[in-house]
Order: sequence, then C-alpha cells, then structure tokens
Amino acid sequence: MTSSQKQIMLSALTPSNRITIGNYIGAIKNWEKMSRDYDCLFFVVDLHALTERRDPTHQQELSRRALASYIACGLDPQNVTIFFQSHVPAHAELSWILTCHSYMGELSRMTQFKDKSQKHGESIPAGLFSYPVLMAADILLYQTDLVPVGIDQKQHIELARDLAIRMNGLYNPNRASKSKLDAALKQAGDTKSDPQTVKIAGDLFKLPDAWIPEVGAKIMSLQDPTKKMSKSDPDPKAAVYIDDSDKEIEKKVKSAVTDSGSEIRGTADQPGVLNLLTIQQSLTGKSLDELVQSYAGKMYGHLKAETADMLVEKIRPIREETERLVRDGIYLQQVMQQGAEKARARADATLNQVKDALGLIR
Repeated sequence: MTSSQKQIMLSALTPSNRITIGNYIGAIKNWEKMSRDYDCLFFVVDLHALTERRDPTHQQELSRRALASYIACGLDPQNVTIFFQSHVPAHAELSWILTCHSYMGELSRMTQFKDKSQKHGESIPAGLFSYPVLMAADILLYQTDLVPVGIDQKQHIELARDLAIRMNGLYNPNRASKSKLDAALKQAGDTKSDPQTVKIAGDLFKLPDAWIPEVGAKIMSLQDPTKKMSKSDPDPKAAVYIDDSDKEIEKKVKSAVTDSGSEIRGTADQPGVLNLLTIQQSLTGKSLDELVQSYAGKMYGHLKAETADMLVEKIRPIREETERLVRDGIYLQQVMQQGAEKARARADATLNQVKDALGLIR
C-alpha cells in the first residue's frame, strides 16, 4: 500500500519538559509500530510550549532533544514526516481562522484549561485559553484520520471534529441545500451515517478520530497513583524520564507508593500495584492476569525490582541514542529541513483551500 492510500496519523509532543515513561508508553512506543501501516506525521509543538515562559536557549535545547528522542524511539525520518510546528507557518494561520469560528463557551469548558488556569490566578494567559484551537489546526491541516492521544486529550479531538463540522457546513456549497447534500452523499457512497460526519466533495476538512491505546493510556504518578504521571509534578520521584540514569530509574521505582497489604492482585483498590503492572503490561505485551499469576506468593519488593529492571533495559538504549543524536547537530538539521519541506507542502494545500473558501485573496 502506498502512502497516498494509507490513512493519515498525526501526533506530537510538547518540548516543555523532559519526556516521561508515561509519554513513551502512552504515545511514542506505539508510533513506531503504527508508522508501518499509516502515513505518519510527528512533530514538536514548540508553539504550544510558548504558553509558559522559558529561557530561549534552554527552550532550543529541549526542542532539539525532543526531535532526537523521536528518532531514538524508532521513528525513521525516511518513512515518516518529522518536523517542528513553528517551521510550518500554516499552523498559526489556520489557528487564527479557527479561532474566529470558535466560541468562548466551548473553549472555557476544556478540562485542561480549567485545571491549568487555576495556578495563574487572575493573570491567565490568552494562549492557554486558545491552546485547543491551535491543536485543532495542527490536526485539521493534514486531513488527519487518526490522532493517538491519552484519555485526557480526547476532549481536544472532539473540539477539532466540532470545528471541522462547523467549517464544512458553513463553506461547502454542496451542503447548502438538501438536494445538493443528498447528491454529494450518494457520490461519497455513504447515505446512512450522520451527514455531518461524512466527508464529501467541497468539504474543507476530514473529521479526525482519537486513538487511545488499550493498555498504558494513562500511566500514573509513582508517588500518588491516583494522579496521572506528569512532567510538571513538583515531586522528582513521581515520574521516570527517558533520560534518567539506570540508578535513578531503579531508585524511583523501588520507592514507588504501593498499597496496604502484601498480596499482588492488580485490582482497582490497589492503584499503586496496578500502575506498576500496567507499566509491565505495556513493555511485555502480557495480560494483567498473566502478570498477577506470575507474582503469586511474591511481595511488593519483587514487583518493584522487576519493573525497574524492565524500564532500565528499555530506556537505556533510547537515552544513549538520544545523546548521540543531540551531539550530531548536522544530522538533526537535515531532518528538520526535510520534515519542514514535506509538512509545508501538505499544510499549504489545505490552507489554500480554506483561504479560497473564506474569500481571502492569495
């Protein structure tokens, strides 16, 4: 199957901080496998990172490291498109157009906005409020079919779908009357689905779907297994990062909060134990029942030690390859340039169609 026949999959990481094993297990680990079956685009969302102020030099270092991490985790720049968001101006242009078609109410209901805005008091950055619109532009620019996300990001994909439906309804003349719509649906070969969700000739955007992994979609904090593992957690022992040393990984996992009792059951009332078992599931491909049975008669210490060993063996080669790539600035620059050129061509095709539909002269 050629790339033009494959469905389009898109995903991204924010270079706002170091990459956790939650990011790796919930997203990056799946990308390498999916790149064989999908036309894939992966990018570093350095524009999204501007919602928090950082030292510019440090920000550049984080961005380069994020790019290197993509490749170290198994993504081949020859088979997928890897780029920086800021290298494709169409992201910002489409974001403004979509902002003009978004409503204050729907953006204020975004869960992540409500959570993150609390720490800003009355000085909430406008970028934090419009962040989901830029994310929608990221997705819709490439006529994306599938977006691998964690459970907490599903709401953002739903907003992207809502904006796509809104724009298609406003600017596709084939949707202007029932007779034209019926004819277009018949031509599209789908007259049973909700007409809004069927892409027909003249539509500006395809409607994306969220893809959430069955296992590992939400890796929890090692110190509070009722909360998702986060890059911004103030407790340094709460997360394992893919650039942690072997000793750091072992120390963090062995100090992980488990639960009262000693039997390893992997049930919901054992969130700490279940979190470590979920990590093992994601790394080994074994079922939860298999893992629980393997720990029959064993103590929490065995679970922690073996989870730490698995993570060390998985992370060490990624860490070492990332460091090698960061040192090879010429190669990373080539990847950036090649990815930007490929992404711009695709993004501009969509943006030009949107500009024509809105009456903008180009």
